[in-house]
Amino acid sequence: MSQHVVTRFAPSPTGFLHIGGARTALFNWLFARHHGGEFKLRIEDTDRARSTEAATQAILDGMRWLGLDWDGEAVSQFGSAARHAEVARDLLAKGHAYKCFSTQEEIAAFREAAQAEKRSTLFQSPWRDADPATHPDAPYAIRLRTPTEGTTVIRDEVQGEVTIRNDQLDDMILLRSDGTPVYMLAVVVDDHDMGVTHVIRGDDHLNNAARQMGIYTAMGWDVPVWAHIPLIHGPDGKKLSKRHGALGVEEYRAMGYPAAGMRNYLARLGWSHGDDEFFTDAQAREWFDLGGIGKSPARFDFKKLENLCGQHIAAADDAALLHDLSDFLAATGQTPLTDVREALFRKGMYCLKERAKTFPELLEKAEFILADRPIRPDEKSAKMLDDVSRGILRELTPHLQNATWTREELEITANRFAENHDMKFGKLAGPLRAALAGRSATPSVFDMMLVLGQDESIARLTDAAR
Repeated sequence: MSQHVVTRFAPSPTGFLHIGGARTALFNWLFARHHGGEFKLRIEDTDRARSTEAATQAILDGMRWLGLDWDGEAVSQFGSAARHAEVARDLLAKGHAYKCFSTQEEIAAFREAAQAEKRSTLFQSPWRDADPATHPDAPYAIRLRTPTEGTTVIRDEVQGEVTIRNDQLDDMILLRSDGTPVYMLAVVVDDHDMGVTHVIRGDDHLNNAARQMGIYTAMGWDVPVWAHIPLIHGPDGKKLSKRHGALGVEEYRAMGYPAAGMRNYLARLGWSHGDDEFFTDAQAREWFDLGGIGKSPARFDFKKLENLCGQHIAAADDAALLHDLSDFLAATGQTPLTDVREALFRKGMYCLKERAKTFPELLEKAEFILADRPIRPDEKSAKMLDDVSRGILRELTPHLQNATWTREELEITANRFAENHDMKFGKLAGPLRAALAGRSATPSVFDMMLVLGQDESIARLTDAAR
């Protein structure tokens, strides 16, 4: 693509960063990065009554956690209100807009009558073609003069060609009677001023595109490339809502899903590259295009999310995974890892990250690292440390004390001991797990001994054998 690509994500700071919004941001980010373009962030805070600083911060934090870096500073839409009003007055001066003195009561009465008469409730302002000499000295709104004949064609990269009759479009308000610009105008002006070339957003905005194109055309501005993506549905095929589970990005972060897995899953939620399910960020940037986005709503599937997250944890660089784990602990207010435990995690990550789908699962597997002596076994493990088992551990411990601390030697020592006592190794593994970790679901006993080292392992076995 020869054109310098500029995309944007424009969330409203009236609540958390919705998982659907996060996917929209990801698609815009991937498209811009694929084409070597720019990805910009605009906070659409024109709704002053509902916009909050806390919600803005939550959006920024969510974007940073997902690794969706934006170019330049995040822009406040409210900060450009004067510019939006200037464009409305410019359209008025050029004859592409007009003053409307109709009151809210008059508009409501018109619609009520139209509904009763079963005709279109699309408001037709009596001031559209009024002689300026008849204008009263009263507050007025500025409305866009929309063509009443012909059609508006939206050429959409996802939805295809969508045609809307102009007589189905109203003369939308650009500037309210109190002088404040409306959202629909602000979006167009901001996108133009920010140089946005591709508008990638949810298909609930598709009808807005037809109305917004009227402003582009009247101002003589280039219309961006449209790409309206289907919304995300729950497993039952209905629009994703709280009843389906977590909606905010921060909830997924708190549940311990790795950001790399979330990016992979969200990319696959409505977009595909052949049959590829698991892929890296680099591959996603290389492959992403608008042609891969489907027209049907995607269904959120927690099992697929967990499966992909598990694959990303398993494939992650150990140092990077430890960094992400530390961030998770900090974000959820948990005790940070000491230097000693960090060292043990680095040593044992190879046996921890397999089959862990979330950071809490990783921490559960690492309980043998996190636990302090004396180890307090859980209820299930405590049953593995009866008098017979403690006697076995007392006999086994001297053999391990004299063993070379390698996996091969430890396996030989333990298996030989089991054979000499006419038992299968499984009979020995249970008490060893209970002694070393206090849990029944752990990495292999040999992995735990190698990670803990000989002194700590012998000490824990000795404690448990008493």
